Amino acid sequence: MATYNKRGYKTPKEKEEKVDANFIEETPNVDEKDSATAGVFNTLDETASKTEAWVEKNQKIIFGIVGAIALVTVSYLLYQKFVVEPKEDEGANAMFVAQQNFQKAVDGDTAKDSLFNLALKGSEGQFGFKDIADKFSGTAAGNLANYYAGIAYLNTGKYAEAISSLESFSSDDVMLSTLAVGAIGDAYSQKNDAKKALEYYIKASEMNVNELTTPRYLLKAAQLELAANNKADALKHLTQIKEKYESAPEAQSVDALIGMAQ
Repeated sequence: MATYNKRGYKTPKEKEEKVDANFIEETPNVDEKDSATAGVFNTLDETASKTEAWVEKNQKIIFGIVGAIALVTVSYLLYQKFVVEPKEDEGANAMFVAQQNFQKAVDGDTAKDSLFNLALKGSEGQFGFKDIADKFSGTAAGNLANYYAGIAYLNTGKYAEAISSLESFSSDDVMLSTLAVGAIGDAYSQKNDAKKALEYYIKASEMNVNELTTPRYLLKAAQLELAANNKADALKHLTQIKEKYESAPEAQSVDALIGMAQ
């Protein structure tokens, strides 16, 4: 088929795209804060890279330290579970007979001295407090055995042993701790060491201020002060009992002692 152009027909020209000659690509303004932040991130990146390199270089040492810590932790937990806990139970069970003998002595059994000795040395094939304190040292039972032994020694006239056992005892129980300190004062008093006895009586009176032990040890301190003719100090302790603990048994005889101290 022949092709032809119609008369007057012109091939349309391609549209020319207009270019805005005034267009200039803008350079974004960089805020100083953004620049500083970028610097910080760059620094962090560099630090992280250095840290990673150091870790990679020393990973054997790091893994060794971590492994050692894990081993110690696991060993401690296993020790607590399979050594300490069974030892605690064994120690508590071992104290049963000794505690019975001790309680009978405290309750006023006619064979008091004999019972205290049985509590200390053991009976019926069971350990006494002395052996329990040694064999179960580091356990709650062993610690408590020191207290019992100290009181038993005190009641059988073995004052040096009483002091040693009571000084080995420690407890979070404020009442029991106070009684132990006061008992050390009693032992020193029986040894005629008034200075040391007074020190422990004052300490016991201040450890756990209450209606039971505070007037008790204040009275003992006042009696020692009177015996040493330290009337002013004795009067201070006695007045404290009268004013603050008037319902305590110790307050019943305090007026006569105040008269002696004046």
